[in-house]
Amino acid sequence: MKQDYISNNEAFPKRKSLRLRDYNYSKENWYYITICVDKMQMFFGEIHSENMIRNGCGNIVADNWSYLPQHFTTVLIDEFIVMPNHLHGIIIINANDNITLGQIVRFLKARTTKLIHDAGFSNFKWQRNYFEHVIRNESDLYNIRSYIKQNPLRWHLEKNEHVSNW
Repeated sequence: MKQDYISNNEAFPKRKSLRLRDYNYSKENWYYITICVDKMQMFFGEIHSENMIRNGCGNIVADNWSYLPQHFTTVLIDEFIVMPNHLHGIIIINANDNITLGQIVRFLKARTTKLIHDAGFSNFKWQRNYFEHVIRNESDLYNIRSYIKQNPLRWHLEKNEHVSNW
């Protein structure tokens, strides 16, 4: 029986990791992340006149993003935006206490999923993974902050493109 499982399991393709090889994601650094709703469903609100208008689910995500520094004492947050079907944000890991970026994202996804389900949206689900970028310098930080701030303005221009084109 176990042999059948192994044989069948080998038929599944291996997914390519989105993370940097051999990079320590608990290292003190600034990280830009994008987390998307499964199948890019619009759960968090709408863009009106180039402004993001969050609904109840969008407020749950924003409130829990803001809660991250309280839960993880070595974490700070910077610029962020909740869009209709994704979140962009900058997370700062301030000290090496073995909290990884993945653990932070996992916590945010689990907590928001539970609260959104409790609010009556049992079909809500995040995408399996998330996109990240290690912010390497001031220019990089400036460009990312600008991208985040301009995201609602660019929404209709990039609607059919990847959510993180900067």
